[in-house]
Amino acid sequence: MTQKHTWNLSYWFIAALMLLTLQDLWQSTREVEAVPYSAFEQALADGKIAEVQVTDRQLTGKLKTPQGSKLLLVTNRVEPDIAERLDRYHVPYSRVIESTLLRDLLSWIVPAAVFFGLWFFVFRRFADKAGGGLGGFMSIGKSRAKVYVQTDTGVTFADVAGVDEARAELAEVVEFLKHPGDFGRLGAHVPKGVLLVGPPGTGKTLLARAVAGEAAVPFFSISGSEFVEMFVGVGAARVRDLFEQARAQAPAIIFIDELDALGRARGAFPGLGGHDEKEQTLNQLLVEMDGFDAQTGLIILAATNRPEILDPALLRAGRFDRQVLVDRPDKKGRLDILKVHLRKVTLAPDLKLDEVAALTPGFSGADLANLVNEAALVATRRRASQVTLDDFTAAVERIVAGLEKRNRLLNPKERQTVAVHEMGHTLVALAQPGTDPVHKVSIIPRGIGSLGYTIQRPTEDRYLMTKAELERKMAVLLGGRAAEMLVFGELSTGASDDLAKATDLAREMVMRYGMDAELGFVAYESPRNRMLEGGEGTTPEAAAAHVSEQTQERIDQAIRALVMGAFDRATALLKTNRAILDRGAQELLAHETLDEISIHTIAELIIKNQGIF
Repeated sequence: MTQKHTWNLSYWFIAALMLLTLQDLWQSTREVEAVPYSAFEQALADGKIAEVQVTDRQLTGKLKTPQGSKLLLVTNRVEPDIAERLDRYHVPYSRVIESTLLRDLLSWIVPAAVFFGLWFFVFRRFADKAGGGLGGFMSIGKSRAKVYVQTDTGVTFADVAGVDEARAELAEVVEFLKHPGDFGRLGAHVPKGVLLVGPPGTGKTLLARAVAGEAAVPFFSISGSEFVEMFVGVGAARVRDLFEQARAQAPAIIFIDELDALGRARGAFPGLGGHDEKEQTLNQLLVEMDGFDAQTGLIILAATNRPEILDPALLRAGRFDRQVLVDRPDKKGRLDILKVHLRKVTLAPDLKLDEVAALTPGFSGADLANLVNEAALVATRRRASQVTLDDFTAAVERIVAGLEKRNRLLNPKERQTVAVHEMGHTLVALAQPGTDPVHKVSIIPRGIGSLGYTIQRPTEDRYLMTKAELERKMAVLLGGRAAEMLVFGELSTGASDDLAKATDLAREMVMRYGMDAELGFVAYESPRNRMLEGGEGTTPEAAAAHVSEQTQERIDQAIRALVMGAFDRATALLKTNRAILDRGAQELLAHETLDEISIHTIAELIIKNQGIF
């Protein structure tokens, strides 16, 4: 089989031009003879040269009579004074012109090579981070989602504890992906989107990884911040590419972590100007969520701890149909989470996990994981073979109060003041019914500014508190200041944090909970960080701007009355048990720390003294 070649006219032109150039070079070589400068001068002296052409570097002489085929003599110029000196010796001489081509080339090439080398290195690093290899920059609009299959994450629902309701919701999603026909039998369809909402560290991302471990479908995981780039339009392109990949592999799950980085409400802060890139990315996400059919098996999961700043368009029905709260676990949930994290920890046989769970009210799943690790480290430092309750107690103190500062030396007066202050908290807590039991009291400095601490351990999880309980809580907070006034008759700066907490509590009682009779059942301050309702709440300063001066003055009076009432209550309790206060302060000075047994002894003394109100 023959192959035909077509020749363009430009090929013939280039060939002819090269031929003429070679012919010219060959003809020049035949007609020109390069001679030394001394020979050129001798030819001039002999009258053989009819005409001379002078350039910067060369002299060209035209011969009167051709010598064979040679018509021209060419030589390099030599300075006249040098030539005169050399002529005396009657030796042939010539000037050799050094070639600076290489030096000139290097003076241009080396700086350019260094510049482009550095640029290439930086570009390569940027391209690798942007999307892998030199194609990363060109594929900047490609999605950065990581695709997992069933065995990639190593996490299943068995590794998730303390959030049973949220786990059940996501288990239903997994079942739909595995058996879509069972759900569509009666015409129902699974929600398009599921939004996981909760405080940091409660296990939202862990739940998503468990879904990836349970579902036998592709799982696309990406963070909200990975959509946004400095180039306008890149985020929207990445959203489109992500959904195109997911549709091509449907049924599949898309998980967007930290959705608030992408889905912040548009126009929420008009005074600060807009952000076109973020808004375009969010608009594209809204379009894509409207564009896919729930029956195709494409489900989008998202997680955020700031739902109040999300755009309302994201939360409407048809996009994120379902919001699942992943809250801090209760006591039972904390117990289940501890069991998961303690699988590889050697525990003492007499350790009761219920007691550890009771020590940690308000802890999230991440906090509990950190607690277990800290307790194991404490046991390792003391070279123990098992982790005991004391290790967990020390770990709780380190997490809550900070690291011990035994090198922070206090003078005797300061130590006595701190001991009286902490014993004041303890006695007021012991002398009131319905308060949380005191677990430990210490005057060992911890953290940045804490010179002592009193730890109370709740007996159960509480979700509602009465006005009387809040007043008792304020009395405990002000017990340290009351003890200082009672014993020393003067004030110190040690109660600043207690005063701030008591004042905040009183302000919430008046402005949020409507617990002042004269002001009535009116909320002057909306709840802060209200979840899934689109509001961030109001600060005390903003709330004050919406009330009259007379009402604000009455609010201030009510707050002060609550705080001073709690202080008077604490003072009365301490006066009744003054001897116990002095004795407890002396024991605290002697031992620096009092445990539950010592505190229980003090409580029995209070009961005998009939100091319970």
